[in-house]
Amino acid sequence: MKAIQILGDISSPEITTNRSMIEPIPKGSELLVKVHAAGITGDEIIWPEPYATPTRIPGHDISGVIYSTGPDYQGPLRIGHEVFAFLGGDRGQGQADYVICLPSEVAPKPTTLSHAEAAALPIPLLTAWEALVDHGALKTHESGKRVLVTGASGAVGTFAVQFAARAFGVRVIALASSRNHEMLRRLGASEVFDYGIIDWEKKIADVDMVLDTVGGDILKKTWECVKDDGVIVTVGDPAPAWAFGRGQAEECTDHPNVRYVHFIVSPNAEELRKAGEMIDNGSLEKLAVKPFPFDEAKAAWDCARQRNRGHKVVIDFIEEESLSR
Repeated sequence: MKAIQILGDISSPEITTNRSMIEPIPKGSELLVKVHAAGITGDEIIWPEPYATPTRIPGHDISGVIYSTGPDYQGPLRIGHEVFAFLGGDRGQGQADYVICLPSEVAPKPTTLSHAEAAALPIPLLTAWEALVDHGALKTHESGKRVLVTGASGAVGTFAVQFAARAFGVRVIALASSRNHEMLRRLGASEVFDYGIIDWEKKIADVDMVLDTVGGDILKKTWECVKDDGVIVTVGDPAPAWAFGRGQAEECTDHPNVRYVHFIVSPNAEELRKAGEMIDNGSLEKLAVKPFPFDEAKAAWDCARQRNRGHKVVIDFIEEESLSR
């Protein structure tokens, strides 16, 4: 099978393609998915996980069809079913013709989306949901609450705005470049601020929750915006110094009752299924995508590593087959 690989090491990675990889075989209750499209998370090239796999194949967001199942699989999915999946952070290897998935990672693909559009969704969908619900403890019918989303025009941010405003009915304050303000208002943001404005953090006060997707100085400034008993949830990369139990945030000296957490998203097939249904019924809007053919993998990765793109980059694994028919 053909696949994309990361060669070298984290200090000098190189994206390459390989057409001679061995097709994996599902065992136990595993599923083998024929990949039609795979999303790219540009920062993955500096994550340690792909360098620890024997194949060096990256990729966690995929869309495709069930190709075969392990002998012990008893779930509802059948060969030929269209699916999308988030492969666990320690496994990946989705940027290939075929990939092994666990049942907990796979859900039916939204019927209204192409495979390229579906492949862009799993990580941002699940990250936004887990941040708001699992870590932010947001509940429905809390219309009086206020949530600040930083990097609100990014993939995670746009879904966070939609979930918070549409599914939970809270007031959303979006922090993003001014060119994206109209779009964020359409998605449900009640207020929008430009992170390029000096002292923006002094204009936002008493929010119940911060969902930070940026990290760094932006994350530090959000401590000025949150209530004394509020919560800050961040997925900023690189992670803050206090992440993973490495001590306390220095800001908690002045804000001792603020709860703060950094997390890494986990697979959740049921939440993927629910989000897919919300997209199909129009409750959530899809992401803009920019597909690249397999042979342009390096250009695709270069594009995915650029900030403020306005779209999610995906690799089309079936373009060659489509052209040959």
